[in-house]
Amino acid sequence: MKNRYLAIALALGMGSSLAVTAMAQDQQAPPPANQGQRQAPDPARQAQRLAKRLGLTADQQSQLTPILANRNQQAMALRADTTLSPQDRHAKMMSLRQDSDAKIKAVLTDAQKQ
Repeated sequence: MKNRYLAIALALGMGSSLAVTAMAQDQQAPPPANQGQRQAPDPARQAQRLAKRLGLTADQQSQLTPILANRNQQAMALRADTTLSPQDRHAKMMSLRQDSDAKIKAVLTDAQKQ
């Protein structure tokens, strides 16, 4: 009977020490950076991908980079605007995308648009 109580007490003691150790480690660990946030895409890298996919000239690629940078900047500002309702944010994002797509298409040749 004493052995049984001793085993239970020992198990409880080990379990509580593991819980305390786990809690201490959780408190010491720094929070992950950018938790729940997206990292903004690199406009130059986006332009390179489009250049590779569509066969763009260097001039076309250099024209696309500021268009993509502006779109990314405006999208980040929309995501950060907490005063907008989700529906308004979505509508503005769609409008932003359509506007930037029109600017991008203006740089492309007819063959590249297809």
